[in-house]
Amino acid sequence: MLGDFAVGKTSLVKRFVFDRFDDKYISSIGVKVSRKSVVIPRDHATVQLNLMLWDLAGSEEFDQVRASYLRGSAGAILVCDLTRTETLPSLIQYADNLATVSRKVSLIVVANKVDLQATDGVAERKIAEIAAQLDAPYFLTSAKTGQAVEAMFRALGQRLI
Repeated sequence: MLGDFAVGKTSLVKRFVFDRFDDKYISSIGVKVSRKSVVIPRDHATVQLNLMLWDLAGSEEFDQVRASYLRGSAGAILVCDLTRTETLPSLIQYADNLATVSRKVSLIVVANKVDLQATDGVAERKIAEIAAQLDAPYFLTSAKTGQAVEAMFRALGQRLI
C-alpha cells in the first residue's frame, strides 16, 4: 500500500482484513504488516492466495528504508484521496520509485474516500489517465462504507496469479 499521508491506506487494509472502519486518524509510522488469505478463480479452478499487506507510512521522500521494504514486491496498491486532488500526481512518483527496486510489479490504482465526494467525472478522468499510463486497473473506494475494497484486493490477487 503506497500513497501520501492520510489517503486511507491503513483504513483500506483494516476494512479488507477485519471488515472494520475507525474514523479516528492515527498516522502510520514505518510499516504495518497484515495478512489475509483469499480464494481467486483461475482457469476453471480456484487458487488460495496468501496476501501479505505492507502498509507503508506516506512520505514525500523515497529513502533506503522504504526501498528495502519494497524490494521483491509482487504487487502494489497506489492510493490517492478523492477529496485532495494534490495526492493524484504522487501515484506516478510511487510507481516510479517502486520500479527502481522491483521491476515486475502488478499495480492497482485506488482513489479512496468516494463516500465524501460525489465524483464529477473530472477527478475520475484524471485517475483513469494515470491508471492507463501505469497499465493498471483503477477503483473508486470507500474504506468507510466498504465500497469496492474487496474488489480492489481481489483484482490485485488476480493480477498476481
